[in-house]
Amino acid sequence: MLGAALIEQLKAGGRQLEISGVAGPLMEAAGCKPLYSAERLAVMGLVEPLGRLPELLRMRRKLFHYYRQNQPDLFVGIDAPDFNLRLERGLKAAGVPSFHYVSPSVWAWRRGRLKLIREAVDGVLTLFPFESAFYQQSDIPSRFVGHPIYQQIDWQPDPGVAKQRLGFGPQQRVIALLPGSRKNEYRRLMPLFIEVAQQLNHQHNTHFVVPLINQAARDYIEQLLHQQGAALPVTLLDGQSREAMAAADLVLQASGTATLEAMMIGRPMVVAHKLAEVSYRILKKMFYGRWIALPNLLANEPLVPELIQHEATSANIVAEIDRWFEDTAERKRRLKRFHELREQLRGEISPAEALLQWLGR
Repeated sequence: MLGAALIEQLKAGGRQLEISGVAGPLMEAAGCKPLYSAERLAVMGLVEPLGRLPELLRMRRKLFHYYRQNQPDLFVGIDAPDFNLRLERGLKAAGVPSFHYVSPSVWAWRRGRLKLIREAVDGVLTLFPFESAFYQQSDIPSRFVGHPIYQQIDWQPDPGVAKQRLGFGPQQRVIALLPGSRKNEYRRLMPLFIEVAQQLNHQHNTHFVVPLINQAARDYIEQLLHQQGAALPVTLLDGQSREAMAAADLVLQASGTATLEAMMIGRPMVVAHKLAEVSYRILKKMFYGRWIALPNLLANEPLVPELIQHEATSANIVAEIDRWFEDTAERKRRLKRFHELREQLRGEISPAEALLQWLGR
């Protein structure tokens, strides 16, 4: 999503560009020549990537040699800092202006990466205002470019209309289940989300909607529903995560960008997060922050319930969901804060403008 939007901005005004890189479907549609699929980088945690380390290192070496032989006017690494920063450092040393889009979470953990970032890039494009302030303290060039979904998502679209578009009654309670886009995410969380759905279904006439990232996720979740939740009223969607959120009275989801989308659209949410136990134990010792959900980080307060690792149980999640529905005054307060936070994410400059300014063009 970020890469595709950046490509469109760079092409604005009739600029003729040749773009290549690690691309997903949206970047390809925007005109990027795919050297590798972005799905190859879709791995999270500390332990989980180890099994694929030789493949990832080989992929990075090949990209470095490709761009040494086909030197671009600039290189932009988007997210994936453990993969991109060392690639950026090598290319910068070879004379390629190199930038990183989406700040690594150095404000939360692994602050030793600041030295690598300083060596690797000519500038960092940040999505959130507090990140640019952090880099200024470390004398690393950065610009707060805002989040592109600010322009893409309307505030509080009519849920009744959205429900009808998906075939639900306008008064029917709908809960969207978003167990994550990565394979190891949805395989950890979806069994738990089905348990939650079963408990809620006994209490309320609730319909559940699950947007799916790809066919592999559909195959897995269909099999899981057949085994654990055959009687549940569940609608599976191919993609359409924002449509699902718009139709939802509440979103139960993994941590990540989707929490920001739910905040921007103005929907109550509960966040669950589970890692491999070894990864969790290591990260817990290295983590500086108080929260992981983006709305909480932006607000610097626990607006959104976070249930992490052993706290992510069906009973705890159901209790937090009930609290959203039952405490209307607190619900209104939180949604008001969502809107205030949304307006802070406009950005001071577009990503393309920031890059062109740094390049002096």
